[in-house]
Amino acid sequence: MTVYFIGAGPGAADLITVRGARTLAACGVCLYAGSLVPRELLDECPPDARLVDTAQLDLDQIVAEVVRAHEEGHDVARLHSGDPSVFSAVAEQMRRLDAVGIPYEVVPGVPAFAAAAAALKRELTVPTVGQTVILTRVSQRATPMPEGEDLATLGRSGALIVLHLAMRYVDRVVDELLPHYGADCPAAVVAYASRPEEVILRGTLETIAAQVKESGILRTAVIMVGRTLGAEQFRDSHLYSPERERGEHAC
Repeated sequence: MTVYFIGAGPGAADLITVRGARTLAACGVCLYAGSLVPRELLDECPPDARLVDTAQLDLDQIVAEVVRAHEEGHDVARLHSGDPSVFSAVAEQMRRLDAVGIPYEVVPGVPAFAAAAAALKRELTVPTVGQTVILTRVSQRATPMPEGEDLATLGRSGALIVLHLAMRYVDRVVDELLPHYGADCPAAVVAYASRPEEVILRGTLETIAAQVKESGILRTAVIMVGRTLGAEQFRDSHLYSPERERGEHAC
């Protein structure tokens, strides 16, 4: 048997990849985060599949469910919201599976920041304005940031910053980024990206904190700060330039 860590996407059930849906339909056991993964996705599971909501389970209990499935000879679909590569707590599960010799694979999904950019109708990398995107979070008591990864340090780059799990700390975000980005720097918040209840807040570093507090949004959202969010005057990319040589492999 194999455990498949599947990125379920940012919220909309139809944003799971084709590979993810096919894998889900072939697994006899599905472990899913009930608080984050849309229930409609479970319709892809086989009718007789064992469904386990992991929202109230700790790591030991989750691994025990996988071991049980392994002993019974069932493939396991481990559904994670967004994409498993960032802020998914997949690494610790993989480490446990390595220790007990259970094989696994990863099926990527649509990350929350990509769904947020789509909602904003923005390309996050714009020629001559910004070519770097930083995915990060803020330091919390339970999960401190490694040295050199605090916002004050990252902000020196001036790159577009995407913050996960930071809604409760929006004042701190603003305070630490203001010296590097300026009060007029475009900022946005996208909550519940791709879902029917999606909320979009647009403003600047000076105004975004007040908008967040007024909205009452505390979770399932990303904060974006950077000049590319408001870029209008920029050079066309070289990709489609008439001056670019085009061979058979050109885009």
